Amino acid sequence: MTEGTAPISVRARFERFPATVKGAFIFRGEDPDPHQVVLRRARVAAVGPGASAEVPIAPVTLDVIPHRDLFVPFEISVSELDPGWYTLLCDVEVDGAPDSYDGGRRFCVPWPRSTVRRGTVKVEREVDLADAKVRVEQLECAGDSVKVLLRIDPPGPVSVRLSADGRRLEVLESEIDEETGRGRIVAYPVLRTDATVRVEIKGRGRGVAVALEVPLGD
Repeated sequence: MTEGTAPISVRARFERFPATVKGAFIFRGEDPDPHQVVLRRARVAAVGPGASAEVPIAPVTLDVIPHRDLFVPFEISVSELDPGWYTLLCDVEVDGAPDSYDGGRRFCVPWPRSTVRRGTVKVEREVDLADAKVRVEQLECAGDSVKVLLRIDPPGPVSVRLSADGRRLEVLESEIDEETGRGRIVAYPVLRTDATVRVEIKGRGRGVAVALEVPLGD
């Protein structure tokens, strides 16, 4: 459904423990009418390519009234999930119409500490797009992600794709400040075995993406 017109909203709230995730789906009526909601199924889905897993929740029928929260608790084991970022989804029927909702919050199953690269890689290199210049300032490598810091002049939207040694790094967040042109791209982490990160940047026009190869060193 179009944002702002959905009759209900669904949020996932949870706490992350070493082997489990415990929390609840929160159902809320967003228009003036009550709705009957049947929760058919819930699942954990990888952000980007990857496997999914069932959330052990029995089907339940909810009477969702306007602007009130209803909680459906859950607890899932994450010990069998591969390292990666995951989101929580639920399949429902709202007044008999099937729909699917993303709980809007992610969690990470960490990579083994010895396999991921940590630290800051200075870049300070500039590429020219058809409508802007983009300066890639640095990569910030952490155990669960890599952050690419950049600046666009003049400020404007750009799309960024990342890969490491030919392996795509799924983008988790992309933030560009419309006033300053400063941007932050957050993606899957870089591994210790990776030698190069490729940053592909495309502007608003129809020009081709410009690629920047960033060697990582030892």
